[in-house]
Amino acid sequence: MATTDLKLDDPGSLPRPGPIGRIARLAFGVLCALYVKGLIDVSGSLVPSDGHIGTLIWNGVLPGLFLVSYVVNIGFSRAWGKWPALFSTAAILTAAGTGYLLQGRIETQLLAQVLWTWELYVFSHLGLSFLIAGIIGTPGCEMRVFHDLYSRVTGVPTREHFCPIGPLHPIDQWEARRARP
Repeated sequence: MATTDLKLDDPGSLPRPGPIGRIARLAFGVLCALYVKGLIDVSGSLVPSDGHIGTLIWNGVLPGLFLVSYVVNIGFSRAWGKWPALFSTAAILTAAGTGYLLQGRIETQLLAQVLWTWELYVFSHLGLSFLIAGIIGTPGCEMRVFHDLYSRVTGVPTREHFCPIGPLHPIDQWEARRARP
């Protein structure tokens, strides 16, 4: 079972991704970038004239809530567990409740703005991390890409984290086994 716990490994303990792992990271990065582009495209009409928040924004809520703790904990080297997801949920529910109290409905401009801003952050951070990790071959989780870049620029080793969800860790392990003589 995937955990949001921060379990950093020693530098060099995880294999660098091979071509398949890098292509997978680039593909996930492109998917996130396309979603972010969609968010930017709808930014002028978050709540259209019919009064409903667009499907694109609603579609990002559950994946975003699932991913936000990984993005924050691994990306910023924090051991906050599920708190990023809980804080995000509280902010979304507060915006929905405030809209309901003030306007008598949940789907308000306030909720749309909160969801849009939050999703823009989560999927931009994730997408940029995937793209850069695919280009430079960051070992382990793509959320460690900025730490890996820092290490490459300064020569100061940084700790690594395996990918706790998705196919990237198994792909990296498989490619590393195949590369051994």
